[in-house]
Amino acid sequence: MLATLTAVLPMASDWINFDVDTLVQNFWPATFDGLTFGAIYALVALGYTLVYGVLNLINFAHSEVFIVGCYAIVFTLTLGFGFGPSIPRLGFWAIVINLFIAVVVAMVASAITAFLLERVAYGPLRKRNAPRLVFLITAIGMSFVIQYIFFIWRGPSAEPAVIMFRPTPVFDVFGTIIDSQQIVIIVAAVLMMVVVDQFISRSKTGRGIRAVAQSPDTATLMGVNKERIIVTTFIIGGVLAGVAALFYVMKVPSGVQYNGGFILGIKAFAAAVLGGIGNVRGALLGGLLIGLIGNYGQLLLGDSQWTDVVAFVVLVLVLLVRPSGILGQTLGRSKA
Repeated sequence: MLATLTAVLPMASDWINFDVDTLVQNFWPATFDGLTFGAIYALVALGYTLVYGVLNLINFAHSEVFIVGCYAIVFTLTLGFGFGPSIPRLGFWAIVINLFIAVVVAMVASAITAFLLERVAYGPLRKRNAPRLVFLITAIGMSFVIQYIFFIWRGPSAEPAVIMFRPTPVFDVFGTIIDSQQIVIIVAAVLMMVVVDQFISRSKTGRGIRAVAQSPDTATLMGVNKERIIVTTFIIGGVLAGVAALFYVMKVPSGVQYNGGFILGIKAFAAAVLGGIGNVRGALLGGLLIGLIGNYGQLLLGDSQWTDVVAFVVLVLVLLVRPSGILGQTLGRSKA
């Protein structure tokens, strides 16, 4: 029997290879590339964490809100401005203006999708006081609905690659060139996170979001329009998903297809849980950590297919020690 099992099942040494030398040699490139992808995960994760903080709802259809923004970016750049698989022959400011218009279109498209999702799918369930399991099943169902609308419309193939600009070297860190694309994505994502964090902490609407997250009934008695706050929360998540869509297409020019948001959405949700679901700063921390852990894991194990496995294993290990995530503070208990 042992001989048979040995013949059928591969030995651990055949499919797991701990290559520490490769990890050490590529540590800095993997770090900055991981931070770049992690910043994208963090922006998408913020949509999950805001909705969960207010409604205690895991909005699995948020990955499709993100992919709508990706399609909006591709269509705006290719059909509107003539971008394609080659580097555009435009001046610096022309490219900046075109990308600004494209990201505004993506933000609007994702925000409208999030709004319609809340009004069509979740709002009626909330009025009927449906069980939370029904919300979860509805979220998964709406995710597949949006996916297959794009499948019927655009087919299973990925959209043509869209190159926005040529990344230029900016500075060197221990022999690793950091380019303009990485800096733009990381810095812009962090700034967006700071803006959202300050908006929730200091603005009147932000106080309403925190109040509804803490106690919807009490917030209503205090004059907070709960429905308006819920809709606003979905729209904010959609706007951030639109920004993440620009960075994703910038980083993965040929990655836009009907189900392209699924795996990224799962990673973003894992980032939200890792940092502390319902915690704005936790979404940023979790996203960056998921990006780093995945890159380190694939180098250590010698295969890019291990990227997601390592990230989720670390997530499970962290949750075993700290079930509320690393930061653990929920939106309703966040400080003003």
